[in-house]
Amino acid sequence: MLLRLRTYDNRHHAGRPIHQWLLEQGRELGFSGGLAFRAMAGFGRDGRMHEQRFFELAGEEPVVVELIGDAAQVERILRRIDDAGLALPWWQVPVEHGVGLPA
Repeated sequence: MLLRLRTYDNRHHAGRPIHQWLLEQGRELGFSGGLAFRAMAGFGRDGRMHEQRFFELAGEEPVVVELIGDAAQVERILRRIDDAGLALPWWQVPVEHGVGLPA
């Protein structure tokens, strides 16, 4: 499964950026891999645009975290996110992954 979560650059949990905390949780739970990247621009339910601009919205850039794992791992990390009191939008998609050409 591919779990994609969205947060913002300036949001923190347990003394570190949320994206870093999510990657640490994913590694601890044994996910196959994970990555975090900043989006150029985005909007959420409130319709407000968040864009990378010089100093106008420093820290307001969207950050996407992607984790690859099985359904049980996804369930466990979503439970940890809920237990931490974090309200993060997420998407879960079945994927195939590997290295090289498929067999």
